[in-house]
Amino acid sequence: MRNEMMHRPVVKKELLEFMREKQKKLTGELGVIEEEAHKDEIPVIPHETVVFLQFLLGQLKPQAILEIGAAIGFSSSLMAQYVGEDGHVTTIDRFDVMIRKATKTYERLGLTDKVTLLEGQASDILPTLNQQYDFIFMDSAKSKYIEFLPECLRLLRTGGVLMVDDVFQGGTILEPTEEIPRGKRAIHRKLNEFLETVMTHPDLTSTLLPLGDGVILITKEKDSIEL
Repeated sequence: MRNEMMHRPVVKKELLEFMREKQKKLTGELGVIEEEAHKDEIPVIPHETVVFLQFLLGQLKPQAILEIGAAIGFSSSLMAQYVGEDGHVTTIDRFDVMIRKATKTYERLGLTDKVTLLEGQASDILPTLNQQYDFIFMDSAKSKYIEFLPECLRLLRTGGVLMVDDVFQGGTILEPTEEIPRGKRAIHRKLNEFLETVMTHPDLTSTLLPLGDGVILITKEKDSIEL
């Protein structure tokens, strides 16, 4: 459960500490959950990404959000604060331990009517969804990003935003494949394929941000996207 990402920043240590310590903390029970997760090194989005999400969603004002990778339910609970009275968050996870933790988080925060947790493989669940989402947050197995991309773009409304977390692999994303440990080469190759696809596609607009282990934001410019 150790949050390895928290220990491999892609920006200077001093700047990272500034972003994590000086920006506004979450209040209430959600803030307590964030502090507990950091103390126990449970993998949740780091605070600089939390603050960015708050700003971004405050501007986008999404009504329908889809998340791939619920973990303990922290990020979906955060996003649920920004969907409005009639909005909803749908999240997906396949790990029993995370499903149990996320369910407890939603109960603890009184969000059981605001967040729906779909249990199972995202590759099986995504094709069954037909709703259009204003915002999609993907934070799952990095080697699966390229596989999930077509379904994410199908489900994302035109002009909507797909935010993908942990794309820099601790800065190793730029290293030659032969310098990557053999056990991580498949992730390295597929993540590079994903980045190349979304950064060069004529009907997608993307921007990279050095938050946590790297974030990319992708906007869909046409109703139908061919990859």
